[in-house]
Amino acid sequence: MTDTARTHHDITSRDQYPMLGRDRDQYSMMGRDRDQYSMSGQDYSKSRQIAKAVTAVTAGGSLLVLSSLTLVGTVIALTVATPLLVIFSPILVPALITVAMLITGFLSSGGFGIAAITVFSWIYKYATGEHPQGSDKLDSARMKLGGKFQDMKDRAQYYGQQHTGGYGQQHTGGEHDRDRTDRTRGTQHTT
Repeated sequence: MTDTARTHHDITSRDQYPMLGRDRDQYSMMGRDRDQYSMSGQDYSKSRQIAKAVTAVTAGGSLLVLSSLTLVGTVIALTVATPLLVIFSPILVPALITVAMLITGFLSSGGFGIAAITVFSWIYKYATGEHPQGSDKLDSARMKLGGKFQDMKDRAQYYGQQHTGGYGQQHTGGEHDRDRTDRTRGTQHTT
């Protein structure tokens, strides 16, 4: 059993330095001492596990006591505060609602004010010729809308000319008008 419990250091040192018979006997005695040490090491690990368990139980127990004290304190505080809340609820609830509305109003008005100042500052910079951030997108959108507007205007003039027969000509009606109307219905009159 002493051969299997040897460490790598023991094996390499023995291979490097051949032992004499007397050294071999001492080595075998050291192996027995090592077995006793490994037994005491097992005792050490058991005592260490016991210490860990005791520490965990102590810490867990103290935290459990603290949580139960907190729960008891909360129940006592709620028991004392409940009658006061019931008595003062006609005053407290509307007061809390009013305070909440005031805070919300002040915060929203401040936010809207900051937004308005930012927008006015951006418009001022844009109007004075500076190019604030996003002005190139605004110019691009304006050009696209202007192009679409011109296209719609040209189409309206084109369709207006078709319907009236052109600029400056008076529409007289008659067969031409009737033929065009009937063509849209799918029938044609010939006279």
